[in-house]
Amino acid sequence: MIKLGISGIAGRMGKRIGALASKDKDFAIKVALESPDNPAVGKDAGEILGLAKIRSIVTSDFGRVARGCDVLIDFTFPDVTMEHLEIARKNNIGMVIGTTALSEEQVKKIEVAAKEIPIVFSPNMSVGANLLFKLTEIAAKALDKSYRVEIVEAHHVRKKDAPSGTAKRLGEAVSKVRGETPPIESIREGDIVGDHSVIFKGENERIELKHSAYSRDTFARGALDAAKFIVGRKSGLYSMFDVIK
Repeated sequence: MIKLGISGIAGRMGKRIGALASKDKDFAIKVALESPDNPAVGKDAGEILGLAKIRSIVTSDFGRVARGCDVLIDFTFPDVTMEHLEIARKNNIGMVIGTTALSEEQVKKIEVAAKEIPIVFSPNMSVGANLLFKLTEIAAKALDKSYRVEIVEAHHVRKKDAPSGTAKRLGEAVSKVRGETPPIESIREGDIVGDHSVIFKGENERIELKHSAYSRDTFARGALDAAKFIVGRKSGLYSMFDVIK
């Protein structure tokens, strides 16, 4: 059984990851993390997830409980993720990182840490979104530069970073082929989980590749698949494509 750690257990993503993990016989939630001022700290993680008690108390001190898990899933904030990354490295614990809005320096730290521990790092853990990355690259190669490219992404009003990490990755897929990053339009309204479109506009036609997430469960399931993948792996930086394969 995989001893799982979840960072941000009381957040929207953390709760869904925890709820799905609790139904999966391959996981036991052993480490539950939250920020020091979160009212969940000190409570049983099962209570936070609306379940029976699982004897895993929510804490803000990862260093104290790190050895209690095999892999940590982190969808939090850049500074928090970096703190957890260093602790995971020191304790030889694998990580699944879905945190966005990371700086180039922070991404570099992840790359360096991956020389010592296994890490799955992706701005989007959805299988469909990762397929969109590949399809975008294929389309950018197949269509000449007479086709103008635009990226449009939409999320809920509470999402802080814009453009989204997924939109940036789509832009990188185009830039890899064309040498230039297309314009990205970001929309923040309502409770949109995540919509991403890549539009190729020709003189007489329009080609649109789109992925829409209807529930955070698609990201949560992907993160749990990544956690299963990472356990027992040698050190290295892995993508969701590695997990899907």
